[in-house]
Amino acid sequence: MREGFTTGTCAAGAAKASAIFITSGEIINQVCVKNLDGREFVLKTFRESQNFFGVIKDSGDDRADITNGVKVLAQVEILDGEGEIEFVAGEGVGTVTLPGLKVGVGEPAINPVPRKMIELAVREVIPRKSLCVTVSIPGGRELALKTFNPRLGIVGGLSILGTSGVVKPMNEKALLDSLSLELSMIASLGFRKLYITFANSGEKALRKIFHVASKNVIQCGNYIGHVLDEAARLNFEHVIIVGHPGKLLKVAAGNFNTHSKISDGRLEALCTHLALMNAPREFIAQIFHTNTTNEAIALIREQGFNNVWDNIAGIISQKCIQRCKSLKVDAVFIDSEGNLL
Repeated sequence: MREGFTTGTCAAGAAKASAIFITSGEIINQVCVKNLDGREFVLKTFRESQNFFGVIKDSGDDRADITNGVKVLAQVEILDGEGEIEFVAGEGVGTVTLPGLKVGVGEPAINPVPRKMIELAVREVIPRKSLCVTVSIPGGRELALKTFNPRLGIVGGLSILGTSGVVKPMNEKALLDSLSLELSMIASLGFRKLYITFANSGEKALRKIFHVASKNVIQCGNYIGHVLDEAARLNFEHVIIVGHPGKLLKVAAGNFNTHSKISDGRLEALCTHLALMNAPREFIAQIFHTNTTNEAIALIREQGFNNVWDNIAGIISQKCIQRCKSLKVDAVFIDSEGNLL
């Protein structure tokens, strides 16, 4: 199935086209941008108005992506002197109002990887000057009401997202078949130990933590149960699951499909195990009313209850072994920066 582009990739392309226009006066209809791994993307661009240039978001064959077909616009302005890039939320791009997300309160909801991709793109054109980059998505305010943004305290529009620059199609059967095929490939190479993570950031973290350079790592997406079942069928012996509490706490609650439309129970699992550690009732209530697991992580660290992650990792291990009795399973919690919890 055909891959698409993230809103972060589109914003980088639009910003680069704007940077070229304000420095040369040239209106271009195509740019090349790179993700953080050096993969190149060629995007069609257009001039929207004044210094705003745009890219039409193409989600490939991911029909569930509500941003497919939207305009992602960006404007670059040159400020005085040399220095950093300032990001501004334009029309239809949200602003963060609560702690615990990947960017701070008051910042435009442009995630760290898209910011770096935009910086890479515009610095090819304007290497050192201080810049202001405004990103807009016309109609984004209305679309954001169909997402989790309001619950996360992101107001005014959509988030600019992406960790790899590409949108991977979410045809479930094709995805499960692909996971089975990848596991068969890993098994055929003779590996009996398997590392499972949920996405790109988790894989980077586990490779660093465990010094893994080999091919026995698989990204399961939301389908941790399917991957465990297939690992047992293919006679793997030892599985190590590495993930952020946002995903792994769902497994602790007994959910083996972690898609937000299917399962949750994160805060319930976390609060249960804090209660078993005799944490104060007021503190447990505070955790229960956090908006994000990142916020909960920070509070737990502050109050000295970090051992809760060890306890829950043990429970996850037990639940996975109950499901797939032939496997030895360990679970490892990491935070958003890839540090071991």
